[in-house]
Amino acid sequence: MSALPPGSVIGVLGGGQLGRMLAEAAGRLGFDGHVFSDRADSPAGRVAAKEFVAPYDDAAAARAFAAGCDVVTFEFENVPAATAAAAAERAPVRPGPRALDVAQDRVREKEFARACGAETATFAPVGSKADIADGLGRVGAPAILKSRREGYDGKGQAKVETGADVHAAWRAIGETPAILEAFAAFAFEVSLVAARGFDGSLAFYDLVENDHAGGVLRETRAPARDLDSLTPPARAVMTTALEKLDYVGVLAIEFFVMPDGRLLVNEFAPRVHNSGHWTQDATACGQFEQHIRAVAGWPLGDPARTADAVMTNLFGDDVLDAPRLAADPANRVHVYGKRPLREGRKTGHVTRVG
Repeated sequence: MSALPPGSVIGVLGGGQLGRMLAEAAGRLGFDGHVFSDRADSPAGRVAAKEFVAPYDDAAAARAFAAGCDVVTFEFENVPAATAAAAAERAPVRPGPRALDVAQDRVREKEFARACGAETATFAPVGSKADIADGLGRVGAPAILKSRREGYDGKGQAKVETGADVHAAWRAIGETPAILEAFAAFAFEVSLVAARGFDGSLAFYDLVENDHAGGVLRETRAPARDLDSLTPPARAVMTTALEKLDYVGVLAIEFFVMPDGRLLVNEFAPRVHNSGHWTQDATACGQFEQHIRAVAGWPLGDPARTADAVMTNLFGDDVLDAPRLAADPANRVHVYGKRPLREGRKTGHVTRVG
């Protein structure tokens, strides 16, 4: 593949904040970012060169969108597989369909992690309410019941403490195929963001430490504690995953760090990631530019950390505090332009550098 020249069109499936920051990064490198969104005036659409509006499951619209692009990527892993396949009939889609296939199904995701030599929590597939009770006998209690597909930021999940919780948990996730996972009593969570270029080259960002509340990421600290001991095993899993998927672009893997230092893979995200936002302000080449470089066939940029950083998500009307936050020269404020400002919805982030 020849590197795409400036002036080429990079299409992004998804109109949210990740699509917005991808479109901004594409523009800085001289590309036209086209966005496919299911609603007009999306956060990404307002900064893109062109916004294409249609339902995400409209395969014909995806083909028409991709016909005007030189390469297509996506900002979230729940793009329907059929939509990505339809787009691929008109333009290359990077990363490829296997990454979506793995990330969209939590059982396949766990199986893939183990195929990469990683440990995971004990799990059992669930297809009916009766399977939950059977699964508890295999994984133990307490356990977490998660919908097998979709669900993010704590959605589609329910805790199962005893057999008495089975009915309520099944209803809570919408009585849909699921996975039952043993509760992991981890010490803390880390994530690794890395990129693979079209030529197979790799670029790793520093391992970072994450704090969640209610299943939603609140804060990321770069670098993570115990960096020297945790980085080699995390990079080994990442390298295997990138190569097995013949991946092009940015990939994130979340790990649980157990009290004895073992790493358990929690989940894969075949896209730029919330825990990688700090890279925009504390590396020479942030994750959004890195992803654009990769899918466009350009050389990967330098991922080395230039300063310690703490990234804090802003929710709802927290973002209205942006002027005060921006007054601190150590802060880098990013506002997503979401409308309306709903409570609990990510509306921006601030990275404190140094």
